[in-house]
Amino acid sequence: MGMALHEATHALASDDVPVGALVVSPRGTLLGVGRNRREEAQDPTAHAEVLAVRQAAATLGGWRLEGCTLVVTLEPCVMCAGAIALARVARVVLGAWDPKAGATGSVWDVVRDRRSTHRPEVVGGVREAECGALLREFFETQR
Repeated sequence: MGMALHEATHALASDDVPVGALVVSPRGTLLGVGRNRREEAQDPTAHAEVLAVRQAAATLGGWRLEGCTLVVTLEPCVMCAGAIALARVARVVLGAWDPKAGATGSVWDVVRDRRSTHRPEVVGGVREAECGALLREFFETQR
């Protein structure tokens, strides 16, 4: 989670919501890293999770991330949760829960919907205070 938090701070340089993510293999090898780049890239899909998943798939040379873990500082949204499930990520480790747009248990539970063909394990609240503080500080400066 420390690496994801570090990546999240880089999103601040482009005035984006500070979210960082990474994908690790079952053996713990770093496969992909991402941070929010929506503002920088002017791309609504440039969320940290999507970018980390894309990089991990490129690193592995295939879209199936079976056995991999995605670590992210903020609970994934619906789009990201869908991408995580479709990529066959085995586990999602998240920092802060998102009571407004979370899709791994807070508002929606896309990844554990019984109709889904793949349901990753979700571990939440890892270094939650640090992840939440970074987000709160960012949004306080935006108001």
